Amino acid sequence: MSDESFSFECDRLSAMVDTALFERIRWERDEGPKLATLVQLVRQVLEPRPEFELLEEGATRDIKRFVLKIHGNRVMAVAMRIVEGRAVLTWEAIERSSYEVETGEPISADFAEVDQQWMIDSLERVFARVRT
Repeated sequence: MSDESFSFECDRLSAMVDTALFERIRWERDEGPKLATLVQLVRQVLEPRPEFELLEEGATRDIKRFVLKIHGNRVMAVAMRIVEGRAVLTWEAIERSSYEVETGEPISADFAEVDQQWMIDSLERVFARVRT
């Protein structure tokens, strides 16, 4: 039995015994650290830009959502989540913002492909959707 098949059987049995508890533990083991990595990456790529500020607003356990402020002005919301092993980045217009934000398909990639350059490229695409 390989480590992967053993892990699969452990997960199957754990889920059978207590589905809710298994899902919580699975999330903490698998998705939670990946989501934390996405948040760390977005903060790292914006760190050299002191005029950019991310404020967590409307986040849940499964979705990290931030309001992007530039020069103290609310511009847009950016959200990140993990869906079936993929990193997903979405954006939206927000209340009390003077800026329009074009909608579009979420940006996503297999989590194994996500790195600082992926985050830079993704945010560049998102920021290009902002209009006055």
